[in-house]
Amino acid sequence: MENNGGVIAMKAPSDTTKYLIHAEIIAEGVVERPDVVGAIFGQTEGLLGEDLDLRELQKTGRIGRIEVKVESKSGKSFGEIKVPSSLDKVETAILAAALETIERVGPCSARIKVIKIEDVRASKRRKIVERAKDILRDLFEEPEIESEKIADLVRQAVRAEEVIEYGEERLPAGPAVDESDAIIVVEGRADVLNLLRHGIKNVIAVEGTNIPKTIVELSKKKTVTAFLDGDRGGDLILKELLQVADIDYVARAPEGKGVEDLTQKEIVKALRNKVPVEQIHVIRAKEERRETREEEKVEKESVEKPDENAVNVLKRHKEEVEGRLIARLLDRNLNIIREVPVRDLVKVLKTNNTRAASIVFDGVITQRVIDLAAKKNIAYLVGVRLGSVVKVPTNVRIITFDEL
Repeated sequence: MENNGGVIAMKAPSDTTKYLIHAEIIAEGVVERPDVVGAIFGQTEGLLGEDLDLRELQKTGRIGRIEVKVESKSGKSFGEIKVPSSLDKVETAILAAALETIERVGPCSARIKVIKIEDVRASKRRKIVERAKDILRDLFEEPEIESEKIADLVRQAVRAEEVIEYGEERLPAGPAVDESDAIIVVEGRADVLNLLRHGIKNVIAVEGTNIPKTIVELSKKKTVTAFLDGDRGGDLILKELLQVADIDYVARAPEGKGVEDLTQKEIVKALRNKVPVEQIHVIRAKEERRETREEEKVEKESVEKPDENAVNVLKRHKEEVEGRLIARLLDRNLNIIREVPVRDLVKVLKTNNTRAASIVFDGVITQRVIDLAAKKNIAYLVGVRLGSVVKVPTNVRIITFDEL
């Protein structure tokens, strides 16, 4: 219990405090702490009724000791006020609002503004979490570390701390990027960290498929090895690097693995097996020529009209399904594999494992049916008429009943 300029202030037990009101005060003149405390009690008396009277609240321990820090400068006073409360949230907010009604402190005009209301329990929980982290990290006994591994662990920890931010895009990089004549370009920060752990410091990350200008400029001055993940993401980044940067070698992680997950042995093996970029270009050119030939072959086959025997067989199937709302799935020799209702055709194409080569059905040829037929490598798709279609794959020959 404390006497504050004639005002008895009782300190609420710390374990019952729920909220802490933080406020600032500005007074047009020189005032001291007792003046502020007196104004708080005096100018709020009777304002909120007996239930929220500050003196009664302190007597019952529902309001703690009001803390005031105030200093004067150039004829004005500035300070902060803290009011601990064990009231509920609504009552605490009302009490905070009441503080802002104070207009004078001693002989001076003044203004009090509530800055925030701190949830003391939440603050304690945050402290508990942070302390628990420290305890887990520092105070639990670690399993015994073999003496020969200690030096390696220390080296890895130090190297991991060596990651820097390089260039205007602040790319994750090793400390030897500038001084080295050769650099290794990887995909992300985790890849940089892994290579640093294993002593490779001339490494920098592109951080995405949009290749940064810094990487492009470095590639003009240094020997560059692109070291990428063994997945589709790595393929995409390699494709763009080859378009915009001057890459000399390409190394890849094993299929399905990322550079960030590789052991030192795997890293060394991948870099040792790097391929000159010229070889990559040759391989890609061969693949593109092969794909072009295959596409031309498919396109040629798709535009060729069916021979007369095939037309006669398809026409017979068309006459037999017409008006019956059924679909026939045919093999390569145009023999019937299965008949299904037209309404079930889409479902059958989605789930059926039968290797049909052609379809004749008494229904409209829609984009959905065409797309499914293309996925199933259907050679002939014969229907009543063509619906609203925007794209016809080159590997499907579309025929309407009128054309037979």
